[in-house]
Amino acid sequence: MSEDRFSTTGWDRDEVRRQAERRNTGSTAKKKKKRKKSPVSVLLYLVFVVAASFVVAGVGWLLANDLCALNKEYKEATIEVTQDDDMGSVTKKLKEAGLIEYKWFFRLFCAVANAEEKIGEGTYTLNTDMDYRALITGMVSKSGGSMTADTVRVTIPEGYSVQQIIDLLAEKGVSDKEDLEDAAMNYVYDDYDFVDNENLGSISRLEGYLFPNTYDFYVGEKASSALGRLLKEFGRQMDTEMMELVENSGYSLHEILTIASLIEKETDGTDRQLIASVIYNRMNNPSKETAGLLQIDAALVYATGHNELTEEDLELDSPYNLYKNKGLPPTPIGNPGIESIKAALMPADTDYYYYVLGNDGKHIFSETYAQHQQVIAGLK
Repeated sequence: MSEDRFSTTGWDRDEVRRQAERRNTGSTAKKKKKRKKSPVSVLLYLVFVVAASFVVAGVGWLLANDLCALNKEYKEATIEVTQDDDMGSVTKKLKEAGLIEYKWFFRLFCAVANAEEKIGEGTYTLNTDMDYRALITGMVSKSGGSMTADTVRVTIPEGYSVQQIIDLLAEKGVSDKEDLEDAAMNYVYDDYDFVDNENLGSISRLEGYLFPNTYDFYVGEKASSALGRLLKEFGRQMDTEMMELVENSGYSLHEILTIASLIEKETDGTDRQLIASVIYNRMNNPSKETAGLLQIDAALVYATGHNELTEEDLELDSPYNLYKNKGLPPTPIGNPGIESIKAALMPADTDYYYYVLGNDGKHIFSETYAQHQQVIAGLK
């Protein structure tokens, strides 16, 4: 045998070639076994992609329309934001008023825009030309407070004077006393035609018009806004029906409020209409014993600031001294509640000219001075 017979070199080379050929043959076979995609499947896939794109684009367009206030029919609405509102309830009000379409999308925008720190209590006139940002800006409170600001609840008692109300608001931290006094004296309340905006310089110009009630104020609220809340409530209470009564009374609104303020200071809580009858009887019958003098101490207390009147006070030369001046004082002497205003508009029909507080805390009414003196003697 020759050496070539026992050499492995040639065998290895041939074996490597054969294995390579087998691999190539197997790979080709596998490739041939792959299924080609059906034209129908490809078409369905393309239809789905296109349809999904249209849906996404359509939804995006609808959201963009709402966000930017595009293609909306013009509509105007009044939205009131109260102390009890949050972003959810405000959004609901906007939706119900037809100012937005997608509540969830508006809430999302509000979260990004920090709307809770901007929107505050108030009544706002908005419309469908306003985009999301404009709606939020349109609900920014004039007081500077927001839905996240600290608030304080204050009850204004019936009969409180403007000065007493200012002192109370300052005490509760609503505004500085000096700012409140300046607003009461000088701020022009154009929104309220019952406010005297011509004769500035005295807080008494608001006397009678700051309606006593319970209010929620922002801590550190703008003074003019704080007093404006009370004026707004007065306007709400004096609705069309009440103003018709004023017009039919023969007296001006200012005079009715002045009478009501006297009633508020004098009533024991149950006799408003009877006290009203005494006031009207004295004013309308100056020939009677009372000679047209109302002789109500509360008016003089308002002028002097003295709760206990002295003989010197009774001689004071002041239009609020109803012992010396006939008729009504020049302004209300406090801010009456609605029941006293109603009593001033609908007094009882009596012949009473006098009353005195009895030992039981109730007033005793008399027609003549002699009867009045007998009652007083019986109380001693």
